[in-house]
Amino acid sequence: MSEDTFERVGRVKWGYNPAQVDEFLALAKEAYGNPSLSGFDEGTVRNAAFDRSRHGYVPDEVDAALDRLEAAFIKAKRARIVASSGENAWLNETYSDAKSLYPRLLRPRGERFKDAEQWGYKKEDVDAVIDRLADYFDGKTELSSQELRACVFEQSKKSKAYDPAVVDVYLERAMSVLVAVE
Repeated sequence: MSEDTFERVGRVKWGYNPAQVDEFLALAKEAYGNPSLSGFDEGTVRNAAFDRSRHGYVPDEVDAALDRLEAAFIKAKRARIVASSGENAWLNETYSDAKSLYPRLLRPRGERFKDAEQWGYKKEDVDAVIDRLADYFDGKTELSSQELRACVFEQSKKSKAYDPAVVDVYLERAMSVLVAVE
């Protein structure tokens, strides 16, 4: 019997599908070793999703490994850009990514994202995180990609909530910027 990549949840509990996780990690390893493999990068890692299965892998362990893998892909990308075009090219790319986030930071609280059609993230919770991100970019506070990744938002409805899909995409871009400068 082969050894599991991650610890498993109990026999009657639900975890990530081990075959899918192992297949994804094998592809990631191949892509990491061969950067010219198109279509597989830090975004692919960030957006990885797995079905649930009984006695699957412990989700928190897999998620933590994916966080480390995403950071490794970003660091490798940085090394390639710096080697081919210099440190300023990397800084300019990162600055451009950060700058693209800023207009939404300037919007009034409660109006930063599209309202949820039904259930979504409570506006006050999201706005507090966005305010902290703005303070980080203004040099007023520290913020790590891990802190941003760990944010959890209370649920709310319609005009009291933001559309989760839009918020998630924005925060993923913000996390990429933070990882790039960490």
